[in-house]
Amino acid sequence: MGFARTCSVALVGVEGVVVEVQADLEPGVAAFTLVGLPDKSLSESRDRVRAAVVNSGAEWPQKKLTVGLSPASVPKSGSGFDLAVAAAVLGAAERIDPRAIADLVLIGELGLDGRVRPVRGILPAVLAAADAGYRQVVVPEQTAGEAALVPGVSVLGVRSLRQLIAVLTDEPVPEEEPTEAGRPDAMLAGLLVPGAGIGTGLAPDPKDPAGGPDLADVAGQHRARRALEVAAAGSHHLLLSGPPGAGKTMLAERLPGILPPLTRQESLEVTAVHSVAGILPPGEPLVRRAPYCAPHHSATMQSLVGGGNGLPRPGAVSLAHRGILFLDEAPEFSGKALDALRQPLESGHVVIARAAGVVRLPARFLLALAANPCPCGRHTLQGAGCECPAALVRRYQARLSGPLLDRVDLRVEVEPVTRADLLGQGGRGETSAAVAARVREARARTAARLADTPWSVNSEIPGHELRTRYLAAPGALAAAERDIERGLLTARGLDRVLRVAWTVADLAGHDRPDSQDIALALELRTGVTRGVPVGAGERA
Repeated sequence: MGFARTCSVALVGVEGVVVEVQADLEPGVAAFTLVGLPDKSLSESRDRVRAAVVNSGAEWPQKKLTVGLSPASVPKSGSGFDLAVAAAVLGAAERIDPRAIADLVLIGELGLDGRVRPVRGILPAVLAAADAGYRQVVVPEQTAGEAALVPGVSVLGVRSLRQLIAVLTDEPVPEEEPTEAGRPDAMLAGLLVPGAGIGTGLAPDPKDPAGGPDLADVAGQHRARRALEVAAAGSHHLLLSGPPGAGKTMLAERLPGILPPLTRQESLEVTAVHSVAGILPPGEPLVRRAPYCAPHHSATMQSLVGGGNGLPRPGAVSLAHRGILFLDEAPEFSGKALDALRQPLESGHVVIARAAGVVRLPARFLLALAANPCPCGRHTLQGAGCECPAALVRRYQARLSGPLLDRVDLRVEVEPVTRADLLGQGGRGETSAAVAARVREARARTAARLADTPWSVNSEIPGHELRTRYLAAPGALAAAERDIERGLLTARGLDRVLRVAWTVADLAGHDRPDSQDIALALELRTGVTRGVPVGAGERA
């Protein structure tokens, strides 16, 4: 009887679980049994592994073969176990030394000719292996750069099963024929989900080094531009409301260009999610820019928060993790889909319960909403001929529920662009680079103040800390207290005003918010004009 074991990784959401792959050979009728809660794609690995082993020049054992995936209680899906199953079978057949693969983690799909094909989710899989104490992993050659992002792990990238056998048996490593120049590499097909890549609003274009469209292209809209700067500096959620053609979408599309680059830890988090979702561009193993996700208003609740057959997969809120989720024509989204955003907006993650299990997915994003005042969009324009009945306008505006809007820090009315601004008579606005520089300085002040805390931006600070530890200047909260007494602010609303005020103070270089900072925060929160001059870089 022959026995061998090695390891692979099963992905549950965006987290990995190390799975021990065991192979047992016994005398009897030749058969291949795979146990351990595999799904359909994993059950098909029996035929892929058999053909790959034979076409790699190794002999297939003509005995009763049982391959077990342990722990058996964890659901296993995908084709990433092929390489580990083949190695365990060859170890049990003594083609390779079983001791050489006992402490290896192998991840990859096998083609029928023995080539190793890349799979999605390499980064979270290697992270899970490193957390479990494994220090040697074998992955497809195309994803070796992604696996190498994990520190303290030795990565071996292989192109075929023949190469892996040669490495493990100290034989000369055969050379595999490279892909002809100018031809697409079919091996990369497993890394990308069709329709979820560049150009769909789910992933930034890595060929655009300028960071996207420039804020200087926006004519006028000085107060809305100021709101964008505050939103980027403190990661505050933003609602842009106004008639069609005022520039709401144009403003939101320029928000990623003023966000600071991701930190190393944030880049790893975003890359892990995008790798699992299949939107990680080939040749770009690490996402360094904040993602921008803009789903269509026909998106379902499952596509926003996550879902799918079996264990849930990341939705738009997770694809926008550490970046921006932009909902254009927000009232056109279904009420269920919008209300499903409440939990991730408050907690920074989403918990999805399905019959196959419960998955916790990261979802700390900056929400940007754009909305028209009524179905025709002309309700706020004088003499524009809006014929929407008052009841219809109320129903339309009520699609953005009160609890959802209460979690939005900044609410800005985007006015129609004047002729002078549109023709450039008011002068060209600031560029994204100039605004981004101020945002980085404000983030640096925030980081210095929150250095010994678990928070990194002002929007994450709990309300209790704002009222007891991070105090505003004496008498600065007088206007906010009056709004609470009038019912214009809730308790959550006061906390969010304080967070915005700290961001405004950081942008202005103040040690703590004064009455002007509080007044601007109240104006951005309630939409009621307070007579506050527009901040740095803008004009009143």
